[in-house]
Amino acid sequence: MSETTLYLFDGYNLLNAGDFRDRGELVDLLASFVAGQGVRGVVVFDGVGEERDVGPLSVRFAGHADDLLERLAAENRLTERVTVVSSDDAVRRVSGQEVRKLTSKGFLADLAPAEHREREQRGGGSRLGDRLDDDTRAKLERLRRGR
Repeated sequence: MSETTLYLFDGYNLLNAGDFRDRGELVDLLASFVAGQGVRGVVVFDGVGEERDVGPLSVRFAGHADDLLERLAAENRLTERVTVVSSDDAVRRVSGQEVRKLTSKGFLADLAPAEHREREQRGGGSRLGDRLDDDTRAKLERLRRGR
């Protein structure tokens, strides 16, 4: 995964492939992932919503997320190493040979072992965030969001 410089995420495809409470939880996970990898990312959801940047992750909405993902892959695949994360066959087929493709379930499965190791290092499943005071938590959140 480290060679990729741009990840394109099929939002609802990933949301349905994982165990997420809502879109916000998925966006937070993806923002942490791309920040930790030192890369950029774009997550695209079908429909309308507030477009925003969460650190190096752009949250976008489109009438048809597949069309926007395909266009972003085509626009960037010759200048960057692009990975498309979607289980949609059409998106994976049309995105181009130069683009790395991961299924949503495969991507989430690759993340799970790393999250499990981090939890164990923190001490049996307790979250580091639960042990931070509010001021420190706010400062870390601003850093994560690139502010």
